[in-house]
Amino acid sequence: MKKIGVIMNGVTGRMGTFQHLERSIIAIREQGGIPLPGGETLWPDPILVGRNEHKLRSLAEKYGIERWSTDLQACLADPQDQIYFDAQTTLQRAASVTAAIEAGKHVYCEKPLGVSLAESLKLANLAVEKGVKNGIVQDKLFLPGLLKLKQLVDSGFFGRILSVRGEFGYWVFEGDGQPSQRPSWNYRAEDGGGIIVDMLCHWRYVLDNIFGGVKAVSCLGKTHIPERWDEQGEAYAATADDAAYATFELAGGIIAHINSSWCVRVNRGELFELQVDGTKGSAVAGLRNCKVQHAAFTSAARWNPDVADPNDYSAQWVDVPTYQEPDNAFKVEWEMFLKHVVLDTPFPYDFLQGAKGVQLAELGLKSSTSRSWVDVPELKVESLARSGN
Repeated sequence: MKKIGVIMNGVTGRMGTFQHLERSIIAIREQGGIPLPGGETLWPDPILVGRNEHKLRSLAEKYGIERWSTDLQACLADPQDQIYFDAQTTLQRAASVTAAIEAGKHVYCEKPLGVSLAESLKLANLAVEKGVKNGIVQDKLFLPGLLKLKQLVDSGFFGRILSVRGEFGYWVFEGDGQPSQRPSWNYRAEDGGGIIVDMLCHWRYVLDNIFGGVKAVSCLGKTHIPERWDEQGEAYAATADDAAYATFELAGGIIAHINSSWCVRVNRGELFELQVDGTKGSAVAGLRNCKVQHAAFTSAARWNPDVADPNDYSAQWVDVPTYQEPDNAFKVEWEMFLKHVVLDTPFPYDFLQGAKGVQLAELGLKSSTSRSWVDVPELKVESLARSGN
């Protein structure tokens, strides 16, 4: 068995605990590790790091983890731990990731990579300079519904793709009666909150990897609910956008539009759905499901609001079958990164890709402020150095 030490910083939060610790690292251990060529097994050995001793001890006891610490520098100095993982809030990320890179650790972290494009490119450049492997979470690429959609695109099912329409979101309670489902910092711009910063990072890698590179963006962000209540029941001003209405121009002339909102009541099959229309067929993909309609089976719609429409449009779509149930999306990417570190297998989701997500979020905010279309320049590592920033 080949052990690999993993410093996990910030996993006391909801996402860190459930997706990265429980459903990824613990799940890998419960399956007996990751099989390697030659019959060896890769075994992740985590040490939980954070500021709250009580939370760390409780998590360690719950999941049977032997190691935890409140001293990040001591952890970074320990040679038995080769990987540093960061799931802290965005404002705290750069300093810790920088320290990990300087200590020679391979780094994997949640998005956004940084609070700005400049900060994100600094981290990407530093990782290249120090020769450490680096990765960013891009979990939605490994969701069952989007895997099916990618297969359809790759097979040529759509013919020429014309447009992509996306709806994401749900109603997040204000917190004065029903408890809020999201942490209060998400709604404070000064703490790194906002749905543009959060979701445009996701939409960048989804659009880039499935349909084609994002070339331009037009985005309008709104703070629909100006007052919310925090975890202590105290009212606070919501200073960050809680909804974003964004249109993207993609390579090949494809137009994509995605609405993202924490102020919308759900009337669709899943919390996130994408409709893709092409000359030969269309698809609607969610987090888990995907259905299609081929051009040969497209009904002749007639606009006449004076009579009942004879078409049952929903019944005319066919489900894409699931041939093999995919594993948890976060776990899949964790296994990819762990093997990347140990075996040097390919891992395309590096810090440069994380910087691209931050770039699109930054340009989305710029577009919202200026109420204009904004071009998305090509990014490369060393972009920051060449710009003189």
